Amino acid sequence: MSDLDARPALPHDHLAGSAPDGWVDGAFANPVLAGFHPDPSVCRVGDDYYLACSSFEYFPGVPIFHSRDLVHWEQLGNALDRPSQLALPPEMPSSAGVYAPTLRHHDGRFWLITTNVAPGGGNMLLTATDPAGPWSDPVRLPGVGGIDPDLAWDEQGRCWCTVAGIQQVQIDPDTGQTIGEPRRLWSGKPGAQAPEAPHLYRIGPFWYLMIADGGTERGHAVSIARGPAPDGPFEPCPDNPILTHRGTSRPIQNTGHADLVQAPDGSWWMVLLAVRPQGGTPGWHVLGRETFLAPVSWVDGWPVVGGLAPVMAAPPWPAHPVAAPPVRDDFDGDRLHPRWIWVRSRPDDLRSAERPGWLTLRARGAGLDAPDVTFVGRRQQHQSCRARTLVDAAGGRGGLAVRVDEAHHYEIEAGDGQVRVLARTSTLRSTVATRAVPDGPVRLRIDIVACSPEHWHPRQEPDTLRLGIEDADGTFDVLADLDGRYLSTEVAGGFTGRVLGMYAASGEVAFDWFDYEPI
Repeated sequence: MSDLDARPALPHDHLAGSAPDGWVDGAFANPVLAGFHPDPSVCRVGDDYYLACSSFEYFPGVPIFHSRDLVHWEQLGNALDRPSQLALPPEMPSSAGVYAPTLRHHDGRFWLITTNVAPGGGNMLLTATDPAGPWSDPVRLPGVGGIDPDLAWDEQGRCWCTVAGIQQVQIDPDTGQTIGEPRRLWSGKPGAQAPEAPHLYRIGPFWYLMIADGGTERGHAVSIARGPAPDGPFEPCPDNPILTHRGTSRPIQNTGHADLVQAPDGSWWMVLLAVRPQGGTPGWHVLGRETFLAPVSWVDGWPVVGGLAPVMAAPPWPAHPVAAPPVRDDFDGDRLHPRWIWVRSRPDDLRSAERPGWLTLRARGAGLDAPDVTFVGRRQQHQSCRARTLVDAAGGRGGLAVRVDEAHHYEIEAGDGQVRVLARTSTLRSTVATRAVPDGPVRLRIDIVACSPEHWHPRQEPDTLRLGIEDADGTFDVLADLDGRYLSTEVAGGFTGRVLGMYAASGEVAFDWFDYEPI
């Protein structure tokens, strides 16, 4: 169990408006990567840290981040950013696609192994000399089944691949061929649900096998064992699980799927996924599974997690903050920032010679209900935030949306001389409000306002989504207030979080700019 008293308890809003040049009063806010950034894997090269996350049905896949202090992260790119690397067909359901990666640095190269849970997919291995890319086309691993693959090399140069289950097999990482037969390893407490997320480390005289179990919901936990060799036999830690928040009222829940990294000063740290439920019971998390950071100490040869809270004591080294992304994307460049993601595939024709500086979306599927929708978005990363865009739908219909999957989304759509607020919740689709608008571009806006804990009640929604039209002077004409619980994982299911963005439901729709900011 984690010792939550080992770190100071500070009010979370103490870090609001964090100073750009370092920590605030010696503290930082968790999560360190907010929004839908699950299954983190981290490695260090010199003074630099690199981190990869899952991406599921979104393209490009596996975002890659860089940090100098483990707290401030900047996205470098995406490992799977070419169709030759990643195929996500329309028949693949949401929350399939690219599952948990492992990122490692070995023999002068970065290695990334992950699973594409889609027809024709499977486990695959990529390499790069620069984590910003380009990454190689995948080496397929036909002899490696399962998900959550891990890579580790021993002193003899043998490469071991361990997957959820927990099973292990030796592989040739250059060809993808297996060597020998897969064998089962220690998989946590007998009968534990979903032993997964294995990571194997050589630390001191032991090999350590760290896993997650209990399922990625409220029962999630991190456990560890050690042995004399990468294939065991493994002895479980007497204090397993070394981290879990199950059965507690802590504001951070679903803690698991962790990875360890050692800093240059010799200290150890853990990145992991967790969620921040809001509202009444059972608690709804809307941002997806996020990446958190916790310190680790070693006692009698076992790791002890030094607490996990919304506000933590800063690491004992200088901060290296990164520039905050601009509120507005004007779409003036030749390429979109790597934070922008598409559902299953990215169209080639995003620019129109007739409208330079506008992002042009051409409809494929019939709107957000369709698996092949033309939708580009970015992860919602703040519990209260605002998204706005200027859209010209003279050639079709489209607008601004909050998406979880094909069956759970809210949108405000322009076209045919009208603006409409639409809501899809499971099998129900509703037109919530309509408003006639004059010809020409129109500003669409969505405000997401988190619930106040001061007015808690058992069925309180996690947040409210306000969809409407914005005048040139900033006046917000709200057309509908919608309950946010229906765009939560507890209602929609799956493994992702909310994505805010633009879409085309029919014809051709152009967007001059897109704003995203916390409120």
